[in-house]
Amino acid sequence: MEVTRENKMETQSIGKLLFSMAFPAIIAQIINVLYNIVDRMYIGHIPEIGADALTGVGVTMPLIMVISAFAALVSMGGAPRASIRMGMKDKKAAEKILGNCTSALVLVSVALTAIVLLFGEEMMMMFGASENTISYALDYMRIYAMGTIFVQLSLGLNAFITAQGFAKTSMLTVTIGAVANIVLDPILMFGFGMGVKGAALATIISQAISAIWVIRFLMSKKSHLTIRKEYLKIDPKVFLPCVALGLSPFVMQATESILVITFNSSLQRYGGDLAVGAMTILSSVMQFSILPIMGLTQGAQPIISYNYGADNLSRVKDTFKLLLKATLVYSTLLWSVVMLFPQIFARIFTGDALLIAATVSALRIYMAVSLLLAVQISCQQTFIALGNAKISIFLALLRKIILLIPLIFILPQFMEDKVTAVFLAEPIADIIAVTVTSIIFAIQFRKVLGKSSFSFKNQVTLEA
Repeated sequence: MEVTRENKMETQSIGKLLFSMAFPAIIAQIINVLYNIVDRMYIGHIPEIGADALTGVGVTMPLIMVISAFAALVSMGGAPRASIRMGMKDKKAAEKILGNCTSALVLVSVALTAIVLLFGEEMMMMFGASENTISYALDYMRIYAMGTIFVQLSLGLNAFITAQGFAKTSMLTVTIGAVANIVLDPILMFGFGMGVKGAALATIISQAISAIWVIRFLMSKKSHLTIRKEYLKIDPKVFLPCVALGLSPFVMQATESILVITFNSSLQRYGGDLAVGAMTILSSVMQFSILPIMGLTQGAQPIISYNYGADNLSRVKDTFKLLLKATLVYSTLLWSVVMLFPQIFARIFTGDALLIAATVSALRIYMAVSLLLAVQISCQQTFIALGNAKISIFLALLRKIILLIPLIFILPQFMEDKVTAVFLAEPIADIIAVTVTSIIFAIQFRKVLGKSSFSFKNQVTLEA
């Protein structure tokens, strides 16, 4: 069975292979969004307090993003390296990577839980909470923090299932948790009268179920790579290269957290709780826009990594070309719907007329050129799949840290409508970032492929 699956990576039609792996990954990404979106939908419709509660939970998002970012730091660097090793027919080295990353995820979760419980209130105020919303933010975050270990293991280890080509199993990991969350949310929030606390409890129970599913699979005979006791001790020669490659997705997600903080603090200053509430909805819609693209890149990653390890460069090139076309088609369709019917997205999250009006006007500005992000993400994730850490890290920093965050502070100084100026920073940064990324990718992609996996093999010889 393992030989058959590996042969498919090398010989099956790229289009058929990509979409057979990408479709479950896309579904998984969409379902994954439901963890937070379903919570917000229910919270936003709590009688009397819905708008304040939604804003309060919105300011917890930077911290939740950081927690997810640490899972990406470990797994999104480890999984592509494990795929490349499998392409080299070196299963032992791939299982060492899996074992090291498993231990690292546990250690990281312990540290993050302690930090959130000790400094949660200070962080919530820094992230944009007000006297009206801080209680809801703390109610949600303190419970969510207790389930950090489940978040780390379910998100982190699921990447190693995808890396083996088990896209449907990876999808089931997310589906099981999301369905549990959807069922538990109304029961705990309204049936037991727990409100915001019930939403948080439903989320961590659901993540625990997903984590158990992932661990059972990776310790079973169905998995090509197995979590083995002898590989759990962290070896710097194995683990540090994974962290280096994982820095790019970590920066992408961690800077998203910094970005939300920057947006919320600026909008709180210029527009108050209403503007921050609108931003909560905007970030949810943007998540929906980006995560299916990430699902496509997750489907392409094992194909690119495996064939790069096997020195099959023509399949690497063809896979990227198909990936770029597919992501552009999706992003263009979603962008069109958002531009034409923004009120539909606003009403999903709230029934408050003022908040709907603020969201509709902001959404068209905020996502004005979001269709171009398909280029940015496809190029950046391809560099990760090829094991090229330096370029992928720079591209991750470019859009958010170098461009977007400074623009959030600069533009309001030159515009009378300062809330609009803050939202306008997003499309301006996107245009510049995509232009620069396209140029770099056109120059570097041929050079990276020219080196093939030879340099990678030399780099990791000591891991064996």
